Amino acid sequence: MIGSQKYNPAGNFIQRLGFKQEEDTTTNVEAIIEASKKLSKTKTGALMIIRRNSDLDFLKSSGDRMDIEINIPILESIFYKNSPLHDGAVIIEGNKITATRTVLPISGEIKLPQTYGLRHRAGVSITQNTDAVAIVVSEETGKISYIKNGKFVPYKTFDDLIHIINYDLT
Repeated sequence: MIGSQKYNPAGNFIQRLGFKQEEDTTTNVEAIIEASKKLSKTKTGALMIIRRNSDLDFLKSSGDRMDIEINIPILESIFYKNSPLHDGAVIIEGNKITATRTVLPISGEIKLPQTYGLRHRAGVSITQNTDAVAIVVSEETGKISYIKNGKFVPYKTFDDLIHIINYDLT
């Protein structure tokens, strides 16, 4: 476990003890999915990485550090095609976007059908190497994918997806 990016002994230790932090750190999954639905309708590609326990600071240095509370218009504007921030992934920690334009490392051993693009490969790779989860909006099809542990997680409805993500983040 030493040297693994998935290992984080502190994790949510303070929260597990029952202490509350002053700031609300609950990820607004509903806003993320609603923004993803809007991006999907316009076939605007997006890649959102949500931190669970693994430290993602090694990713932030490749992009622009931010401290923005999650909301639908912010996510839409970041991924808007003419936005200077639209390339790369956003990193979400708690209820904040902590980095934009991040470049994700891609493992060479990922075998996906050609119908999946670089965003999907990056989402699979980062979720294989950390305990983070990824939401990908395809620019080609508009399909919204949820990736955890390097695998695509199936869902039936968007309410189902919200429930799955909320469960995975607790």
